[in-house]
Amino acid sequence: MLLKPQDLLVALKLVALGSERWTYASLAKALGLSASETHACVQRGMRSGLLLLNQDMALLGELEREEVLSDQVHKMRRRQRRNPGSEVSDNPARPHPRVLSEFVIYGARIVFVPDRTPMTIGVPTSHSAPAFAGVFAPGSGDYVWPHPNGKLRGEGIEPLHPCVPFAATQDAKLYEMLALLDALRVGRARERGMARERLQAILDPASPRPVKPSPQG
Repeated sequence: MLLKPQDLLVALKLVALGSERWTYASLAKALGLSASETHACVQRGMRSGLLLLNQDMALLGELEREEVLSDQVHKMRRRQRRNPGSEVSDNPARPHPRVLSEFVIYGARIVFVPDRTPMTIGVPTSHSAPAFAGVFAPGSGDYVWPHPNGKLRGEGIEPLHPCVPFAATQDAKLYEMLALLDALRVGRARERGMARERLQAILDPASPRPVKPSPQG
């Protein structure tokens, strides 16, 4: 099994949602994916360890879980055909803080190598994103996800997935995580260091924070 970029996008979206209830339909709509692809992303996320089963499914065997997850999608589709706009609550999975944090910080930039494009108009990312306003001194080159509705000109970075510009602009917390990920993928040493620290705090808040040396003197 190989992870796909959209699997990480879904996992980060679940981090952004926190304890909020979600359905495959609502999750798909928020990300610009189909419900069936979102379902596949969740399954791959659980197989890889990026996601955990919720407690009400943890005691099921693997084949039983596959049947439950598949049945949930079928039920959702049947209910939507009968009552357009309706959804089936499921929440079968949640992020695994430690595994997801380790993968994002140490593995994602290697697995999902960014492609760069010439200067273009797009949605700000990496240190150019709104979450970094005032953090870096003026003069740093801007990075953007190429997009016709973007408002900043900078060096283009192909986003993790084509749905990223849409999904990020719908959710500020998701946007911050995706921009931090890009800072790891294309940033300089200082930007990568700050991105690692902030991502660790967001993805695995219970992990111990590194002890900073006390000022000398």
